[in-house]
Amino acid sequence: MDLMEIIKAVILGIVEGLTEFAPVSSTGHMIIVDDMWLKTGEFLASPVANTFKVVIQLGSILAVVVVFWSRFLDLLGLRRREPEAGGSRAQGRLKLTQVIVGLIPAGVLGLLFDDYIDEHLFSTRTVLIGLVIGALLMIAADVWRPKRPKAETVDQITYGQAFGIGLVQCLSLWPGFSRSGSTISGGVLMGMSYRAASDFTFIMAVPIMLGASGLSLLKNWEYFTMDMMPFFLAGFISSFIVALIAIRFFLKLINRIKLVPFAVYRIVLAAIIFLVIW
Repeated sequence: MDLMEIIKAVILGIVEGLTEFAPVSSTGHMIIVDDMWLKTGEFLASPVANTFKVVIQLGSILAVVVVFWSRFLDLLGLRRREPEAGGSRAQGRLKLTQVIVGLIPAGVLGLLFDDYIDEHLFSTRTVLIGLVIGALLMIAADVWRPKRPKAETVDQITYGQAFGIGLVQCLSLWPGFSRSGSTISGGVLMGMSYRAASDFTFIMAVPIMLGASGLSLLKNWEYFTMDMMPFFLAGFISSFIVALIAIRFFLKLINRIKLVPFAVYRIVLAAIIFLVIW
């Protein structure tokens, strides 16, 4: 394992940390960066590439757990807390069952089509399609959102909204669409504030990413050899640190700038990549 491979791991970890929870598609950026710049070739060829992507996603997951630590303790019944400002005692707090309801649609489809997605959808071409269509959904959410959100905080969401977000999350199984982009857009269209939709998106991300990561780790456990560990650790650490900063920054930003700036970025990026490739 030479220094250049470690540097590549750090770069990919930074890309993952910056983009996993912003509505721009971390998977799409990973594919684009690797295909068009790093050219890691055989070293990151599947399934080693998939194993590495799982490892750096775990770094991002850990960052979410750190940011929402008290919330997860509350969901697991390990800590009692008051609803957030804007919530009410009558409405109570976000429940674990609501998170589970939101996870069901994408979880079922992911299990059914996991192999197909890995084999046929992980390419720059499919990412470009996801970037553009996802951007259009985000613009639609900004334009047609209800003027007054029904759920100002995540404690106020209903089971119907949770399930609706789960259905929209199925779109993110297409690389480039973005899990957070689809779910935040869906939540806003269903009457949630941008912050409430973002919070619920991040909370849902932990179990669904842990499930997907656990499945992938079991399938590719043999690649965790001692000579690969520096590469994996470099990516994991850089992903965790950058994601920790990016999540806090994004949560402060989303209510002010909404989704259109991210949508414009996605369209411009897709256009540049298209011109470079074709």
